[in-house]
Amino acid sequence: MIAQTIKVFVGILREKKFDFRWFIGTGGMPSSHVTGASCLATAIGLEYGFSSVHFALAASFALVVMFDAQGVRRATGRQARILNKITEDIYWRGRIDEEKLRELIGHTPVEVITGFFLGVVIALTAR
Repeated sequence: MIAQTIKVFVGILREKKFDFRWFIGTGGMPSSHVTGASCLATAIGLEYGFSSVHFALAASFALVVMFDAQGVRRATGRQARILNKITEDIYWRGRIDEEKLRELIGHTPVEVITGFFLGVVIALTAR
């Protein structure tokens, strides 16, 4: 909830408008997926110890989430952007009228790192 709320404020600052979809949408600053995964790993590390099997599993999960958020999902967003451009080019020639694909799917490295630190801070604060 905290990460999604921050996304709304960042969106308002960048776009100079409010869009409710920022509360429930994917992509943007910070990564709420990474925030949740790093918060979980930190909370488990604080509770069971950072040398425990529990923490190792949670940290592994967090790393997979970070890799996916920055790598696979970002590449999907780039492909969507290119496909939307192709669709627009075809549309203006009168051949096709399709719905646009969502381009804001993945995260930049800065969004992932910010989400990681936000998750750690939330876990430390909640403790």
